[in-house]
Amino acid sequence: MKVLKKSILLMLIALSAMASAQENWNNAKVEEMHEHKWKFIVEQANLSPSEVLLVKPIFLQYEKTIWSQHLRNREFFHSVMKLDKNNKPNYAEINDRYAEIEYIQGLNFRNYHLKLRKLLTPETLFNYYKAERDFKRKLLQNLPKRPDHHPEPDEFH
Repeated sequence: MKVLKKSILLMLIALSAMASAQENWNNAKVEEMHEHKWKFIVEQANLSPSEVLLVKPIFLQYEKTIWSQHLRNREFFHSVMKLDKNNKPNYAEINDRYAEIEYIQGLNFRNYHLKLRKLLTPETLFNYYKAERDFKRKLLQNLPKRPDHHPEPDEFH
């Protein structure tokens, strides 16, 4: 009996350690992506060394806020969609949550913008935002197509 208890305890500890390692690996990947995005923005927006020093902490804070919000949203939507197949999801709650997410993202971006516009000239800020959009576009273009991907009519030609 003691051997069984010890075995179960050791398995739980091992699973906990593996989950923690997976979380640390995921966090490292997210931080790596933020660094990659930052380097791209600095290069594309042609930020000066002084602008880099001023803007980077604001950029990192914004990215961490957005990522944290994304994880909370993902958790909510996964929990809603894992309901028993006999029960319909509460679409009113899902729709309200979606609207709230969009609102919060807008507020976060507005705060980000207000901080950046104090530090960058309007032209530099425009180039900064353009670089952010270009990064997202490149990132999406480089995503591998999923096996269940159904081509758009234009993709046939």
